[in-house]
Amino acid sequence: MAEQTHVLFVEDDDVIREATQLALERDGFAVTAMPDGLSGLEAFRADRPDIALLDVMVPGLDGVSLCRRIRDESTVPVIMLSARADSIDVVLGLEAGADDYVTKPFDGAVLVARIRAVLRRFGHAGGAAGQGDESPSAGTGGVLTFGDLEIDTVGMEVRRAGEPVALTPTEMRLLLEFSSAPGTVLSRDKLLERVWDYGWGGDTRVVDVHVQRLRTKIGQDRIETVRGFGYKLKA
Repeated sequence: MAEQTHVLFVEDDDVIREATQLALERDGFAVTAMPDGLSGLEAFRADRPDIALLDVMVPGLDGVSLCRRIRDESTVPVIMLSARADSIDVVLGLEAGADDYVTKPFDGAVLVARIRAVLRRFGHAGGAAGQGDESPSAGTGGVLTFGDLEIDTVGMEVRRAGEPVALTPTEMRLLLEFSSAPGTVLSRDKLLERVWDYGWGGDTRVVDVHVQRLRTKIGQDRIETVRGFGYKLKA
């Protein structure tokens, strides 16, 4: 029997927490459910779950702060739960290092689909290799070079000016999509489909925040915004 995927779920509403835990367990997940951020952080450190579901508004240590604490220690996937789709909390959660978010109230089947989509892309962060010279030049072992940026598509490592760059799996997949087609404009919808595995319309803020996070790590001018169309990696 395959090992169960372990979910850490932090939610202060007793009804939502218990109902969601039962729904996830029925779908085969092992769930640790906590009512506040501090107990959630303790559970994360003790259990090292496969994925974390964090409600934004929980007592003790709010979900955004908890996400930051988790991201300081791990690249485990994080999905934020927010009661308002237009809330600044969504952007704050993504900026804190969350990989995706789900708006409450949510359908159990939708939540499970989003969890599985995140786990799929974390399980195989692969991408195509480009060809060319400086833009990019493919070295030995699947290494792509863009100026001072080196991307090892086999070892899943990135270096900038010789120094290692720490990327989350989502950021790595995003960079691999750009590096597979340098100079080509990729729309936000296409990136949602390829990186976030969305087979349906999604919130493009997820893309925008992750691109900005990636820019801070590989260089602000490396990814260009093409207004009205999307983004492209400068060749």
